[in-house]
Amino acid sequence: MNPPSLGALTALSPLDGRYAAKVEPLRAHFSEFGLIRNRIRVEIEWLKALARNPEILEVPPFSPDTLAELDLVVSGFSVADADAVKKIEAVTNHDVKAVEYWLKERFRDNAEIMKVAEFIHFGCTSEDINNTSHALMLDDARAQILLPGLDKVIERFRQLAHDLADLPMLSRTHGQPATPTTLGKEMANVAARLLRARERIAAVRMMAKFNGAVGNYNAHLSAYPDLDWEGFARQFIESLGLAFNPYTIQIEPHDAMAELFDAIARCNTILLDADRDIWQYISMGYFKQKTKAGEIGSSTMPHKVNPIDFENSEGNLGLANALLRHLAEKLPVSRLQRDLTDSTVLRNMGVAFGYVSLAHDSTLRGLGKLEANPQRLAEDLDACWEVLAEPVQTVMRRYGVPNPYEQLKELTRGKGIEPAALRAFIHGLAIPDADKRRLMEMTPASYLGKAAELARKI
Repeated sequence: MNPPSLGALTALSPLDGRYAAKVEPLRAHFSEFGLIRNRIRVEIEWLKALARNPEILEVPPFSPDTLAELDLVVSGFSVADADAVKKIEAVTNHDVKAVEYWLKERFRDNAEIMKVAEFIHFGCTSEDINNTSHALMLDDARAQILLPGLDKVIERFRQLAHDLADLPMLSRTHGQPATPTTLGKEMANVAARLLRARERIAAVRMMAKFNGAVGNYNAHLSAYPDLDWEGFARQFIESLGLAFNPYTIQIEPHDAMAELFDAIARCNTILLDADRDIWQYISMGYFKQKTKAGEIGSSTMPHKVNPIDFENSEGNLGLANALLRHLAEKLPVSRLQRDLTDSTVLRNMGVAFGYVSLAHDSTLRGLGKLEANPQRLAEDLDACWEVLAEPVQTVMRRYGVPNPYEQLKELTRGKGIEPAALRAFIHGLAIPDADKRRLMEMTPASYLGKAAELARKI
């Protein structure tokens, strides 16, 4: 059989096939095109920085027209341009050197640049360009795609927390009936956890280095021995919005990357936990799901409305975390001053981000279909009056009633209790009448503590 041509139906990865449209915004950042575009950006910004340095007399400041042309190459970099770089790489068998050659060819008609053409890639090892490009790719994708997607999920959980703040719900600890809460408060718990995780993701500063073959500015100092290359490199890296790493081998050690990937994985774990809980709430009938005309839940059972969005999210979060954790564990490890094992691994950053984006999209769609089922929630609460053993024994403790916990354990443990029997027990207690009346008026649906208040505060 002849191999099929590449397309959505024949792509090996589902990210480039079934889910291609959903992850399309990530292509500009993590595709081969995105990597080459960032390499071009770094090379050009480095050349401009050299021209601004008054100590490098051989590279005079560029004219406004040349600066505009340099900037246009970055902003207007196209797939056709990237393809031209790849054609050069087919000859050089070196991806970064191909970028250098393409730039020299691109500016062949600009005499001002051609006079200083050998300062393109001056003093650089390929990894100076690559590590800075990868940091920019991650920085941009985090700001433009990852965090906005996560923010939408957080906002939806927050809205559910507010909308359902007063709706009583039976808790389950160890799968057994426990102290009541509200459905909104449980959504607020998720929102609060995700907000904290978001802060950790946003706080990681991407690092880059620009210090030559093994991190010591050897080549730089051979040409300009009196120039403060470390200070100049720091200024250059920070001008790109990145943090400067002064101590490296040939490669930047990727510790900041690992920190970011760990932070994203921890956030993913929180969302995965929420997916499973909501799946369970749907199974218990606490949530209904809005139906959509034409959709089918089962090929044989017409009644089915499956929680597929939360299932898809859970599966994609698992895939994302498997990749993120490998990235975080592998990338900071390199033999001696450099090995190449990080290179192929780094090309999968976009795959990890792709599965995270799919999960965000799935969870968001699932949350949009949820409708609370107050009747079902009330049924469970009304069947579990034994949860009021907690407040009764607590008030008994306050007033020194002997063996309060033990009395309620004997009354309720493993067998429940009817409302009338519980109220009769309360009526016979030696406690103030006001407290007695308050306990007798309490129901499982009213024993909510600060749940509603907490849900509204998120």
